[in-house]
Amino acid sequence: MNNLPVTFLWPQFLWLLLVLPLLVLTYWWLLRRRRKAAVRYASLSIVREAMGKGPGWRRHVPPVLLLLAFAAMLLASARPMASIVLPSQEQTIILAMDVSGSMRAEDVEPNRLVASQNAAKAFLAELPRHVKVGIVAFAGTAQVVQPVTLSREDLSAAIDKFQLQRATAIGSAIVVALSELFPEQRINLGDMTYSRNTDPFAPKGRSLDQPRADETPFKPVAPGSYNSAAVILLTDGQRTTGVDTAEAAQMAADRGVRVYTVGVGTVDGEIIGFEGWSMRVRLDEDSLKEVASKTQGEYFYAGTAENLKKVYESLSTRLTVEKKETEISGLLALLASLLVMLSAGLSLLWFNRLA
Repeated sequence: MNNLPVTFLWPQFLWLLLVLPLLVLTYWWLLRRRRKAAVRYASLSIVREAMGKGPGWRRHVPPVLLLLAFAAMLLASARPMASIVLPSQEQTIILAMDVSGSMRAEDVEPNRLVASQNAAKAFLAELPRHVKVGIVAFAGTAQVVQPVTLSREDLSAAIDKFQLQRATAIGSAIVVALSELFPEQRINLGDMTYSRNTDPFAPKGRSLDQPRADETPFKPVAPGSYNSAAVILLTDGQRTTGVDTAEAAQMAADRGVRVYTVGVGTVDGEIIGFEGWSMRVRLDEDSLKEVASKTQGEYFYAGTAENLKKVYESLSTRLTVEKKETEISGLLALLASLLVMLSAGLSLLWFNRLA
């Protein structure tokens, strides 16, 4: 398909629209013929008195409506496609939320963690009740803290129980989110490669996309093509451990899952301290943008609590309605039927006859 607002599956049928000018000329010819017939009367005044006041412009309305109905039917025969807003098919959303120690920073009031918790709960309240949600919390590792459910109460309770930990495993969070979406694929973090060195005694793993002996090979699909689920990943730092972020993003892309990434906090970096230790945290926007781009998702930056809330509001809209290229032949056929009925109704009302 091209980038035009409307395209046609059978464009050759558009040639039939050339019939419309012929119909207009035929109608004009019939009007002239009727006028010539009226001139044959000895006195036009007698005709006018017999007919009374003429219908005027109203006599042209039913034929014009019929012409428009015919045009709509001809367009429908060409099977037009248009991008229209429809309810999204995405029925499952995984919230992957950072609970690393840097989330205690107060540059986002009251702090990053509380702001993200509040925004996430507001997001859940806005989602349609039929949308299932699961929650993954990640720091040095990632785990499902609330399996996919329709219960907003259980989801809010899981969010309230977040506990801060050290390190940031962004890639692991994506892998665990995928394992929750595709339980039949038996995705397991333990199957990932933990050591990339050449030490023959180092523990070796395998790629998650490498099948076991009793499994059929995994077949990738087009990025963004899986319309039944999406992942929202929120973090304030950069990966320090766990699965490589780019590798995890490729896994999501190969399964067609969109990952929407949300960056919170300071882009340039900030030093935070807690219980005698300090660390510098920096938001790795480049990695988050790469994840979003690779999976056909989108990246959002939220520097304040208010911005974070607006990001989640935007995501709520994006994940419940979407633009899709859809065939609209049925709509045109319906329009044609309505125009025909309107034409017939006006003819009976005004002239007591069909047009």
